[in-house]
Formats: sequence, C-alpha cells, structure tokens
Amino acid sequence: MAVAPPEPETLAAFEAAKGFMPVREGLALHAAAAQAALLGLPLLEVGTYCGRSTILLADAARAAGTVAVTVDHHRGSEEQQPGWEYHDPTVVDPQVGLMDTLPTFRRTLHAAGLEDHVIAVVGRSPQVARVWAGEVGLVFIDGGHTDEHANGDYEGWAPRVAPGGLLVVHDVFPDPADGGQAPYRVYLRALESGAFTEVSVTDSLRVLRRTAPGI
Repeated sequence: MAVAPPEPETLAAFEAAKGFMPVREGLALHAAAAQAALLGLPLLEVGTYCGRSTILLADAARAAGTVAVTVDHHRGSEEQQPGWEYHDPTVVDPQVGLMDTLPTFRRTLHAAGLEDHVIAVVGRSPQVARVWAGEVGLVFIDGGHTDEHANGDYEGWAPRVAPGGLLVVHDVFPDPADGGQAPYRVYLRALESGAFTEVSVTDSLRVLRRTAPGI
C-alpha cells in the first residue's frame, strides 16, 4: 500500500538533527513506519541517540493516530565514546564526564513539533524489553553494534513484533570493509528464523515483515 512521504518541514527537521542516518535510508524508514502504523500499534525504536530517526517514526505515528516509543540509556554506544570515530564532545555532560544525549534529543523533538507523539524510555534495551508486555507494529534496531548488544536488542524486541508488523535493522553491511558485522548477523538470524520475510533493501537499511511466529 502506498504511503505519504514526510512533509517538507519534517524532512527539514530530520536533516537538521544530529545523527548519522542518510536521507535515502530515512525515507525508507519513514515509509516502513507509515505502513506499520496502519496496524494501530506503537512504533518502537532501539537506539535514540539525538532523535534524528525518531522524528520520522513520530511523524508516521502522528499521521496514523498512534505513538512512537524510543529506548536508549543516552550514555552513547561503544563507537561514540571518547577516542572513537563517532564521539561528539558536545553531548558530554561536563558535571559527570559521561555522554548524555537526552537533552539534545528533547531539543530535537521540540524543534520538530513532535513531543506529543513520542514516549522516550531511558534505560537499557534488554531491561526495558523484559517489562514490556504488549505488541508493537514496528521494531527499529539501531542501538549498540556489538554482537552482545545487537543480539540482545533482537532477542528482547523481535518477539514483540505483531503478525504483519515490521522489523527494521540499520547498518547492515554484508562486506566487512563497509562496517561492523553485528547488525548484519542479526539480519541474517531474522531471515533464517523463518519468522521474517524481507520487504525492502535501501543501502544499509533492511525492512522485514513478520510472516510466522518465533524469532
């Protein structure tokens, strides 16, 4: 089913937000979210960072009358720590000396006018998943990129994807020269489970639909 693209002001807010997702992948994520939102269930993101992709999930949720939920401890993933490639010193809390992306995330949502359409959960993904009882229309896995964290996100949240709902995995790189392999291995695991069927590929973004029980 065809879905409407994000409004120009939403896309502008996405492009202005701090983060790493390219526009092409963002548009594919928005299209997936808009389809999944038709189920009337929450859209859930693992890995908020500063809210760049959350804008697109929230926009799709708003249009469908549902809500986006985004889960993050806001202390940064492994590659965002000091001395690593994706470290940004502007999101370090000077009082505690640790990353804290939560204030930037809140400013991002405010600037986009989407605060009322997002529930931000501050906590570690596996802990939050253990207390989450309901189904969701979409799970977007974009958290830590070690095998431990990527598999933890998959095992915690993939079971929550409703029948016909979507599992979206970011930073899937079949060639190790292009990036880390943990999200790719999670993507393969989902396909090999027989529970998910691939819907689309847009650069490093993979969209899969739940077509059978299990993970």
